[in-house]
Amino acid sequence: MPLVEPMRQPDALQVKRVIVVQLLMTLLGALIGLLFGLSVALSVLIGAGVCLLANASFAFWVFRGYRAQEPGRLLVRFYGAELAKIVMILGLFALSFVTIEGLHLPALLIAYLVVQVMPPVIVGQWDARTAK
Repeated sequence: MPLVEPMRQPDALQVKRVIVVQLLMTLLGALIGLLFGLSVALSVLIGAGVCLLANASFAFWVFRGYRAQEPGRLLVRFYGAELAKIVMILGLFALSFVTIEGLHLPALLIAYLVVQVMPPVIVGQWDARTAK
């Protein structure tokens, strides 16, 4: 049995579920945004998509080649991934603002916030119910 089993630890599986819920919320948010116009839908898609991409990248970098026997290296990887995530978010938002006219800032930021906050709460509730 190999020492390294990426994305098989309970925490990694929970993160995977969060990413899937984030993807579903991104798609649902974009569809709801269409009710308010194409500009709002695009803004929602960008805000939620940036969140999803940054979190998926973070999860990939933290949980690939995970070794519980090396907590120091895991901590360095965690902080490096968090720094890369922040740079990615700022860069993608800046690129969006520079290249796309008519973005709806409130829709973009609300979508980012909802996709960042709600999926962990939802997955946590599901996990709590199934653990009983």
